[in-house]
Amino acid sequence: MSTRRYRSAVACESCRRRKVRCSLTVTGFPCIGCAQDRAECVVDERRSLALSRVQERRARQSQSQPHSPGHNRSNEVVPSSSQPFNNPVGKGIEASESPSHASDRIQDEERNGLEIAAAALGQPEGVGQVPFYTGDQTGITSTLDLCSPEQHLPRHLLLPMHMPASLSNEDKQYLANKGVFTLPGKEACDSLIRAYFRHVHPIMPIIEADQLLGAVAAGRLGDYNVLLVWSVFFVAVNFIPISICQSEGYESRKAMKAAMYSCAKSMYNHTTDRTTLLQSSLLLGFWHSETDQHAAPWYWTGISVNMCQILGLHRNPDNSPNNNTTTAATRRNSSITDRQRHLWRRLWWACFFRDRWMSLTLGRPMRIDLNDCDMPMARAEDLLSDLEGVGRETKEAFLPGDLEKMAEFWVMLVEMSKVLGKVLKLNYQALRGRPGLGEVEALEAQILSCQCPGVDGGGGGLSREAVFYVYHLQLHYQAILIMFYRLYGTESPEGLHPAQQQKWQHRMRREADIAASRTNDILDMLAQENLLEFALPMTPPLLIPAMQMHLLNCNSANSLSRRLRLNKLNICMMVMEEFQKVYTVASIYRGIFAKAIQQFYPRDAGVLGMYSPIWFALDANANTNADANAGEGVPAPVPAPVAVTSVPFSVDAGAGVENSLSEGDVNMNTEMTSDLIDALVDEASTFNFWETWGQLWVDQ
Repeated sequence: MSTRRYRSAVACESCRRRKVRCSLTVTGFPCIGCAQDRAECVVDERRSLALSRVQERRARQSQSQPHSPGHNRSNEVVPSSSQPFNNPVGKGIEASESPSHASDRIQDEERNGLEIAAAALGQPEGVGQVPFYTGDQTGITSTLDLCSPEQHLPRHLLLPMHMPASLSNEDKQYLANKGVFTLPGKEACDSLIRAYFRHVHPIMPIIEADQLLGAVAAGRLGDYNVLLVWSVFFVAVNFIPISICQSEGYESRKAMKAAMYSCAKSMYNHTTDRTTLLQSSLLLGFWHSETDQHAAPWYWTGISVNMCQILGLHRNPDNSPNNNTTTAATRRNSSITDRQRHLWRRLWWACFFRDRWMSLTLGRPMRIDLNDCDMPMARAEDLLSDLEGVGRETKEAFLPGDLEKMAEFWVMLVEMSKVLGKVLKLNYQALRGRPGLGEVEALEAQILSCQCPGVDGGGGGLSREAVFYVYHLQLHYQAILIMFYRLYGTESPEGLHPAQQQKWQHRMRREADIAASRTNDILDMLAQENLLEFALPMTPPLLIPAMQMHLLNCNSANSLSRRLRLNKLNICMMVMEEFQKVYTVASIYRGIFAKAIQQFYPRDAGVLGMYSPIWFALDANANTNADANAGEGVPAPVPAPVAVTSVPFSVDAGAGVENSLSEGDVNMNTEMTSDLIDALVDEASTFNFWETWGQLWVDQ
């Protein structure tokens, strides 16, 4: 039976002294560490000979195994503090494969099955490092259960990690040309890492903080996982000073973010470690682009869910299913460390959080069914567990001072996400039945019991990042309330007496309206305290339920009430304008609502000061349509009056219209079908709005 090599002893003198991995066998001279330090890369004669032999052997292997996209093989790219970087290079089998090679290959494949069985039986052949999930009662190791039905075998295993193969010269050149191996300057790197830990990590704690911060503190960021570095940089760009972007050669944060995303995506396709892929896909899920019809968030979130289920993160690693009953026997899995338990819980619940809110935002089905899951609930200590070894100076330089409090907020957010899933299931599933009054009241009680902190009640002494987190939690909570109550403004549940229906529905509409108004109050506080700059990628969608409520209430016959609702909607539009400086999706939201308001209430647009460049485009389009209709005998709509005191959103006071439009202004197709307009004001429709927004881009 063939043997496998687990480790390479070839390293330059510098890496050997520091006891870090050396990339010589992958990149050749100089290694990445010496290149980054601009130091001479020295290898003694004996090891240099060994290096040449390794490279010759790999050259022969690459010639005998041509590239085939259908199969994957791992490959180490750069040193990492935990996992090597892998490259899925094709592993095809030539028709001329010799009998001896075929026999070795088959034995290697069979050996993999023996390793899985040995690990499941608690008899691993080597030190386990690679997580492997066998599945539930019908999984791959269920055969072993038949041999000993009284023994509950673990489903979460750690298999030995084998030495990965190297990148081909073509792949190395491709990644180098993409800039993957060239990190930003130290000032930019430190700023990006600091921004990530202060703004993103508290709400998406998916990175092992001590490993990343340890690499930064040691000045060896190049030794850390390159894919995760670029993924972290990508989500952190929004929170760094624009001067940092410009010093790196970018005109804007959006341009720098696009470059970071490109590097991360390029490296993603050359990585096979599933935990790393999961962490990266969760971060890359915040990418929006017109080129893919803004489908990237849904795409990457789907990959995240798949990776979680492949790794078995939806299941408690300490629960082993009993073949004879439907219960699970709790028995501590000795092969899984506490560190892994903390990380797995963070990864799973971060993925769950994204699944629920992406389902709401994009109007698509939830991918995760909690009836299939028994992973223990997230705890604050899960977020804090890997910070014990971080030095005080490093913590002060990169972490928010009240991270412990923010860890509690994260648990609250996960709890809210579970409640949101119940709201979506009860109110918005495609094949849902008419709910009973008891179900509606029980869910309402559960929503009202959610913990939502207040800044005044316990926010004294909180950092600005933590204060924003509190307001962000409140925005999530108000969105849940609106999504729950709004539907029942026009529908009634089973068991409600007909005599009470009108009063009951009125209460539902009032509660939804109150939640929408509270959303505006929160936005006002964020603006007053200058916290809008802390907005996260998931912040703009949280405004949509409130904006839809304001738009619905504009149907009021009372002229003053209608104007007040439009004013509330205008406030949300102004906040969206701030968000669109960084987030593309905010520009889309603004365009849709601007067209809807202009289409239905042209008289009010000018009075409210809604004359940003996009409003000029909308008015021009409306006038063109009016002229065309006039030629056909159709009366033209009354033009909107222009308020003398109104100042356009994106136009400087005193500037001419022609000079106000720049390349950075919103430029989008404003053609919109009547179906989309109807969806915007349809009280029973939330998801049609999101499903039809793609019509904006059909002709672009």
